[in-house]
Amino acid sequence: MSRRAQALMFLVGAVGLAPLLIWGLMGLAPFGAYPGPYGDILNRVVVPERHVSEVVTAVVFDYRGFDTLGEEFILFASVVGVALLLRASREEEEQEPRRESDAHGEPATTDAIRVAGLGMVGPTVLVGLAIAAHGHVTPGGGFQGGVILATGSFLVFLSGKYLAFRRVNPILLIDVAEGLGAGGFAAVGLLGLAAGAAYLANVLPLGTAGDLFSGGTIPVANMAVALAVAAGFVLILSEFLEQTLALRGKGRT
Repeated sequence: MSRRAQALMFLVGAVGLAPLLIWGLMGLAPFGAYPGPYGDILNRVVVPERHVSEVVTAVVFDYRGFDTLGEEFILFASVVGVALLLRASREEEEQEPRRESDAHGEPATTDAIRVAGLGMVGPTVLVGLAIAAHGHVTPGGGFQGGVILATGSFLVFLSGKYLAFRRVNPILLIDVAEGLGAGGFAAVGLLGLAAGAAYLANVLPLGTAGDLFSGGTIPVANMAVALAVAAGFVLILSEFLEQTLALRGKGRT
């Protein structure tokens, strides 16, 4: 399809979608309007019922945990779809990462960028782990912490070479981590069924509000999501980098 045909299709779709978006925005409540009463109720019951001090995390991983499970599998399906499409578009027999990286001239990085980037890897990973692990105590959670953890891997690539990135992020390990993270959240729900309660029911000991080991199944599900998000973003980056090297090998940029 030519660029002109693509532009024409985009314009037709935009003209049809724009009125619907404007209509929807005009129907929104004024900024700051709160109809209630769910937020008020949750602010009163979260601490005594779930022993966590972060209401948002309690809602995401407990009160509406089934919705979050669906959102996580949307991300999982998107990551898997990108990986399958990019892998299928490449030739079956690809060069080794070292040969591809060396053959197609990765941009050189200065010593200052390498030192600064590599020096930030450790603190970035620690911040990501802290935000994910304390998501039920302070603002944060698995989604936010997972993105920061993936950023730590990105810094390895930005401050070094693709080969170094592949060494610390082997594709097989990332694939397994993505599956374990997505499946781990679903497995947490099975604990409720095993205890004779509803799926995703919070059946583990709740502990003391404000402590790291509190909230029952909430921190467990939270860390499973952190693993899935971090592995998902790293996997997408890996696949795009592989695709870039493959295109360069064919003389396409």
